[in-house]
Amino acid sequence: MAEPTEPARESGSASVDEAKAERPRGPRRVGVLLVVAVLAFLIDLGSKLLVVARLENHAAIKVVGDVVTLQVIRNSGAAFGIGQALTVVFTMIASAVIVVIWRIARRLYSLPWAIALGLLLGGALGNLTDRLFRSPGVFRGHVVDFISVQHFAVFNLADSAIVCGGILVVLLSFRGSNPDGTVHQLADKADKAEQAGK
Repeated sequence: MAEPTEPARESGSASVDEAKAERPRGPRRVGVLLVVAVLAFLIDLGSKLLVVARLENHAAIKVVGDVVTLQVIRNSGAAFGIGQALTVVFTMIASAVIVVIWRIARRLYSLPWAIALGLLLGGALGNLTDRLFRSPGVFRGHVVDFISVQHFAVFNLADSAIVCGGILVVLLSFRGSNPDGTVHQLADKADKAEQAGK
C-alpha cells in the first residue's frame, strides 16, 4: 500500500518546478545600468562646465519668458536647494545610494530597472562630483544648479536624472516588478511552493 505522503511530495515538487519555470530568464543588465549612468553623468558634467564658463556672474538667459531661465547658483543643499546646512550629510547619503545601487546590480535582470537605477546612479555621481571637487572644499562643495523654473526651484540635469529614475522605480514597484526580472506575485508563489515542497 502506497504511503499517502508521496503524492503530496510529488505535487509540491511539481509546484516548485512550475514556479521556477515562470521566473523570467535572460542576460544580466549591469551593462545597461552602467551605460545609462555614464551618459547621465557626462551630460550633467558637460552642462555644468559649460554654464559655469559661460553664464556664471552673468545675467540670466530667458528660455521660456520669465518662466524658465538659465542662471548659475551654487547650492550647498540637496536637490532643489533643500537642506542648505547639511552638505556633508547629503554627501554621505549620495555615497550610500551609490553603494546600494551597486549591490542591487549583482542581481539585475530587468531592463526597466537597469534604466531607472542607471539614472539614479548617474545623477548621484554627478552631484557627488560637485561635493568632492568644487569649492569650498572636499565633502562640502557646492552643487552647480542652473535651470530655474519660476515659483518652483533651481536645479541641474543630475537632479532631473534622479527624479526621473525615482519616478520609474516607484512605477515599477507599483506594477510588482523586481530588479531580478520577476514580479511580486510570481516570487511569492515560488516561495510558497518551495515551503510546501519541504
